[in-house]
Amino acid sequence: MNYDLFLEPEVHAAREQLPGNMRQRVRRTIAALAASPRLSDSAAMNTAGLELRYDVELRRIRMEHWRIVYAVCDAEQWVWVLTIRRRPPYGYDDLAAPPAPYSQILPSLSRVNSTGTHQS
Repeated sequence: MNYDLFLEPEVHAAREQLPGNMRQRVRRTIAALAASPRLSDSAAMNTAGLELRYDVELRRIRMEHWRIVYAVCDAEQWVWVLTIRRRPPYGYDDLAAPPAPYSQILPSLSRVNSTGTHQS
């Protein structure tokens, strides 16, 4: 069963700035999250001190010097890609908290189909 996949607008901009080979790897990885939100190379993030819903999990995927940070909600079956960051240095203090219910996700988010193309 596929999850709905949403991308923050900054993810599109960050992806375009990546080197060509990394851009393709990131595109494929993000598209794969719809089918499997907990890829084998992903890790749960420490969310101590963050105000998150009990059913939302923050995760990251490490790809060389880059990190893809995303949220997963199994109850509503969505994945929300929050950012792509180069490391080091980096911090995640400025990330927005994932939204309340899926039905209230901000309209600024882009919906992506399983092939990685954008939908309105």
